[in-house]
Amino acid sequence: MASRRRRPPRVAILVETTRTYTRELLAGVRRYVAARGPWSCFIELRALESGPPPWLRNWDGDGILTRTFTRGMADAIAATGLPAVELRATSLRSERPFVGMDNRLIGQMVAEHFFDRGYRNFAVYSLHTERFFEERARNFVAAVRQRGGGCARLPEPVSDRAADWERGQARLISWLTALPKPVGVFAANDQLGVRLLDACQRAGIPVPEEVAVVGAENEETLCAFANPSLTSVRFDGATVGFAAARLLAQLMRGGARPRGEILFPPKGIVVRQSSDEFVIHDRLVAHAARVIRENATTGMNVGDLCRKLNASRSTLDRRMKAAIGRTPKEEILRVRFREVERLLRDTDLTVEAIAGQTGFAYSHYLQAAFKEAHGQTPGEFRRRNALPEGKY
Repeated sequence: MASRRRRPPRVAILVETTRTYTRELLAGVRRYVAARGPWSCFIELRALESGPPPWLRNWDGDGILTRTFTRGMADAIAATGLPAVELRATSLRSERPFVGMDNRLIGQMVAEHFFDRGYRNFAVYSLHTERFFEERARNFVAAVRQRGGGCARLPEPVSDRAADWERGQARLISWLTALPKPVGVFAANDQLGVRLLDACQRAGIPVPEEVAVVGAENEETLCAFANPSLTSVRFDGATVGFAAARLLAQLMRGGARPRGEILFPPKGIVVRQSSDEFVIHDRLVAHAARVIRENATTGMNVGDLCRKLNASRSTLDRRMKAAIGRTPKEEILRVRFREVERLLRDTDLTVEAIAGQTGFAYSHYLQAAFKEAHGQTPGEFRRRNALPEGKY
């Protein structure tokens, strides 16, 4: 008589689906299941602070992958008695094994990013509500101090009320205004990075010339929405998800739980406009860089720049070349091309419309200059780099 086919493990995946990182986690779990499965996965669209699903109480399952936000969720998972792996560095995880990102390396990476760009003033902006926020902030401060730097800190209380938001932004503006500059500020996550950039915009503080900002988690929607776009530490969600699924499979087979946390390094820093410049110590050149950033796409030329700065072209050429390795004309083109690239990636505007928005008098001037600088036409660049449908 043929033996009864063993049913696949039943696994509940209680992971929010609203974030770039968590979607990458799910992709990693899926990769494990495709390679080592099958599993019967109980999964649903979930918000950031979703509670335990009602069916969990009487669920006949084998294991759970979870990101736990509430005490009720933690208690409900514990009550099942099933093997479970935590994917969120929370104090609510109790005795569950944890798989996630290494916050020590995140802090080190951001500190190195700022030091490499010439920053010697540092600050960190964090929430005191979560262990992982505090770990990121503490490790950034430690990395800065290890290299002889000091670091200002501003923990942020949390409130969803509009009045508190406005008071919080006023407090943030006051803090940013008082910081010695130029300063590199690490935001413990991307939401805080967006708040920093909004405060800088309200206060008229140039970014990144006076305040450079780096966030964490690389939440693509937020990073692209920010003005200017937000540099962020890219997490390795796919690797974390795969490892968590592998560990859960081990636990469901009766294997021993790991002695400590299983941590993975970030994949690097995605550099965007909020920290894409080096510190410029020549004040004339720093002023020129700011004027170019603010006016290059309006059609400003080198003559206009010299008049704004009350400086001769030869002086500006010599000092900009020495400080940043580019002439005023090259810097104007670089800033224009960066905006051209953004519009090609993120919009369906015609090349003619893009030329008009980026300071080129005629579209054929843009096409010729772009091909000379990039080795490809604007159309070819768009085909290779345009965002997939529904990316944001």
